[in-house]
Amino acid sequence: MKPIRSFASDNNAVVHPEVLEAIRHANEGHAVGYGDDPHTESAVGKFREQFGADVEVFFVFNGTAANTLSLQALTRPFHAVLCPELSHIYTDECGAPERFTGCKLVPLPAPAGKLTVEAVAEAYHGIGDQHHVQPRVISITQATEMGTVYKSAEIEELARFAHEREMFLHMDGARISNAVAAERLTLRQATRDLGVDVLSFGGTKNGLMGAEAVVFFRPNLAQDFLFVRKQGMQLASKMRYMSAQMEALLTNDLWRRNAEHANRMAQLLEQAIRKIPGIKIVYPVQANGVFAQIPREAIEKIQEQYFFYVWSEAESVVRWMCSFDTTEEDVREFAKFVEKVVGAVPN
Repeated sequence: MKPIRSFASDNNAVVHPEVLEAIRHANEGHAVGYGDDPHTESAVGKFREQFGADVEVFFVFNGTAANTLSLQALTRPFHAVLCPELSHIYTDECGAPERFTGCKLVPLPAPAGKLTVEAVAEAYHGIGDQHHVQPRVISITQATEMGTVYKSAEIEELARFAHEREMFLHMDGARISNAVAAERLTLRQATRDLGVDVLSFGGTKNGLMGAEAVVFFRPNLAQDFLFVRKQGMQLASKMRYMSAQMEALLTNDLWRRNAEHANRMAQLLEQAIRKIPGIKIVYPVQANGVFAQIPREAIEKIQEQYFFYVWSEAESVVRWMCSFDTTEEDVREFAKFVEKVVGAVPN
């Protein structure tokens, strides 16, 4: 039998006990539906403590919705969204952003997952030409799909480019907590203060049962979002259970504690894997993911015991993710097994 805990995804982790307790606490008595309840009010208040008193916050069920509806709020169908070529909105959301926004996603080269102003500038053309889609949004992921983390100056530069051209900067923050913990910043310092306009705030990958948030740092952009969310089928009737999760995550720095632990386990895994001959770490380990190039013959044998994803079949690169409930023993046992399998592969 495969180990209960794997290194496939932080989505596979359990729900944090403090979050479960928050849900249990919310499960008492009746509460008005659709967000008009004390738990939602309190959760929104927690976001405003972190990001500023004027932010607008909306809870949705999943990250695809958070990203798609964020972009829908910023665009019209003749607009374009500039994004990294391996961004989640481009490769892993089944075309949902393009279907619901009507916009064209323009994938751009992004070494190690990070979009640069140079790449964006090259794609910024056709302005005012009725034959061309009009660039309207730059979308970045923090932490990136490769587990790397944008530095503050890199985000500021992208925001400046966007705002000088009346564009917006959207951040897919499915793992924003891991990035913020890695950079030792506050949530606000890593987002709003750098010029981000809209944030998809991730919770599910950091200990929640199933809740994400769309955070508008410019309240005027959220003017019609109540209707956008409803049409997007993301308005929860019993919202108190989503809100209670977010409230717990933003209480007593649970978001940071979870992320720091996951990041630390990834660093521990990297250290152990680097010692194994025949394995190469292909991206800097800056958040909670480890990307390694391993002998092709070893992948299937390791997967017989541990479930994980192959990132690039052509290059024989795999992705190993750590979560808030990954233990040092998990890491040691996994690294020991990988070393055994790789060592048995003929050179």
